[in-house]
Amino acid sequence: MDPSPQSPPTKKRKMATSTSTSTAAAPAVVQEHQFPLPPILTHPSASPPILITQGAEGRLYKTTFFSPDIPCALKYRPPKPYRHPVLDARLTKARLAFEAKVLERCRREGVPVPAVYAQNAAAGWIAVEWIEGAPVRVKINEWLGQRPKNEEEERSAAGQDHGPLIELMKRIGAAIAGLHRTGVVHGDLTTSNMMLRPHTKKKTTTSEQTNGVSKEEEKAKLLEGDVVIIDFGLANQSQSDEDRATDLYVLERAFASTHPRAENLFEHLLESYKQSFKKGASVLHKLEDVRMRGRKRSMIG
Repeated sequence: MDPSPQSPPTKKRKMATSTSTSTAAAPAVVQEHQFPLPPILTHPSASPPILITQGAEGRLYKTTFFSPDIPCALKYRPPKPYRHPVLDARLTKARLAFEAKVLERCRREGVPVPAVYAQNAAAGWIAVEWIEGAPVRVKINEWLGQRPKNEEEERSAAGQDHGPLIELMKRIGAAIAGLHRTGVVHGDLTTSNMMLRPHTKKKTTTSEQTNGVSKEEEKAKLLEGDVVIIDFGLANQSQSDEDRATDLYVLERAFASTHPRAENLFEHLLESYKQSFKKGASVLHKLEDVRMRGRKRSMIG
C-alpha cells in the first residue's frame, strides 16, 4: 500500500469496504459467518471487507477509506468474554489509543510505518494505511528457495551471491534504528511484522524487452523495496538500552528460527543498526548481556 502524501485526519469516520478480485473475496464470505463484523464494517457497501488474519487479541480486515481506491487495514479488538466488561473496555481503549499515538509519532519522525487514517478506541478499532507488497519473511524464504536435498545442492547454495539479501538486512537494521531513535520499542519484531513495499514500477524499455534479464537479476528483484514496520500492538515508549537490546534479541531469535540458512547474515543487520543510530554501540553491548541471560534460561529450561 503506497502511502498518500497527506494522510487523512484521525477522526471517527464511516468507511466503505474495499474492492477486490473475485478469487480474493470468495473466502471472505465464509469468514464473515465465522466472526461477527465490527459495527463500523456493517454499513452497506459495494463489496465486503476481507478478513486477513485472526490473532489472539484481534482481527485484521482489508477495507477502504472514504473512496474505493484508498485501501486500508482495519484492526479490530473484539470484547473478551473472559474479562470483566469494564476492565476489558478500558484495556482495549488504552491499547488502541496508545498504538495510534506511537504510529503518529513514528510518522512524524520519518520512521517507515503505516499512516493512521482513523480510530475509535472506545469501539475497539483503528484504521491504518494498507501496505502493498509481501511480508519480509515471505520474500526472504522465496529468495532462499527450497532447502538443499544433497551435498551438491548445499555447496551450490553456499556459493551463491548473498548481496541482495545483505542489502535487505541493512535496510531492516536502519529501519529499526530509526524506530529506536524515536524512543519506541516494538515489542514483537519479526520478519512477519515487516512488509517489503515494492518501488513504483517503471516502464520497460524496448531494449530491456528484447534483451531480457538474467535469472540472477530477476531473483535480486525479489528483495527490492522499502521496509515498513507494522503491528504495534505490543509497542512501548522507552529510552532504555535494555529494552532496545531486548527488541533486537527477539528479532534475532525469530530470524534464526524462521530463516536458519541466513542466520549468519544477521550481523549485517546489527552493523547497519549501529551505523544508523548514535547509541547503537551501547545497545549492542547490552545485547550481549541479554543473550547471556537467554542462554542461561535455555540451559535451565
